Amino acid sequence: MATLHLEQQVPVYSLTPQQATSNRMFQLVRGEGTLAYRSDMLLPHRKDYYVLVFVQRGGCRHWVDMTPYVLKDNTYYFTVPGQVMVKEAPQPMWGTSLAFTTEFLALQQHASLAKLPLLQNLQNGHELLLTATDVAFVEDTLGKLHAEYNSPGEWQQPMLTAHLTVLLTYLSRLYTQQFPSTEPSADRLLLRHYQAKIEECFREQHEVSTYAAMLNISAGYLSEVVKAQSGKPAIAHIQERVVLEARRLLFHTHQSVKEIAFELGFADASYFSRFFKRETGLTPAEFRASSREMYP
Repeated sequence: MATLHLEQQVPVYSLTPQQATSNRMFQLVRGEGTLAYRSDMLLPHRKDYYVLVFVQRGGCRHWVDMTPYVLKDNTYYFTVPGQVMVKEAPQPMWGTSLAFTTEFLALQQHASLAKLPLLQNLQNGHELLLTATDVAFVEDTLGKLHAEYNSPGEWQQPMLTAHLTVLLTYLSRLYTQQFPSTEPSADRLLLRHYQAKIEECFREQHEVSTYAAMLNISAGYLSEVVKAQSGKPAIAHIQERVVLEARRLLFHTHQSVKEIAFELGFADASYFSRFFKRETGLTPAEFRASSREMYP
């Protein structure tokens, strides 16, 4: 179950306790043909917590940002905070869902989990394909988690942490196999720090020099490293992030172009429209119309 932050145009849901537990940071739900999604989850929304779902029986379709996924049998799906999601229709669920917050990962006994590749998700993955061996391991570990989750007592939290660490470590190994990357150099790390700052501030800050100041380096050096590491100018990273968010809002909400422009830090809606057309080849209105025709 989730709580809505009403001030958001695309609603953001926080984790709230199930009736059987008072845990506001960690939840486990098993579905055996039950309808596991509330009606408000059928509308575009974000979650401010992590969700990992082992789907034993799939078939229905959902969206993460603007990409549709048809859920496959015996497959693991995961999302990180902030992504725009929507489920197309209420469908029975066969599988196990884990949800936990950033606060949960900040606890001392869980701090190392936040560094796992699966949770950092630097490759923007969403779907892990499992072999028969993987399925057997996952089902066994989720069974142990489920048993502990429903057995309150002195040793519940240490046991939950132990089983969860095993599961997330195992899934992270699969993640690195299915979404390979190389060990980052200092310049590669700078690119990641730059991208992380953009993620934090793109709604207000659109200048490379501003981000360079945040990173305590010169704009020239930042531009040089970013171009060498990504093949794109530093300004392009900012523009692409703004365009991505604009597309999300145009696709998933009924906000006016003017409202979207202001939300993304543009003082003038006409300038935003010119910017969007320059970057995408379509005006905001044209993109909204074409995307809804393509994905009714």
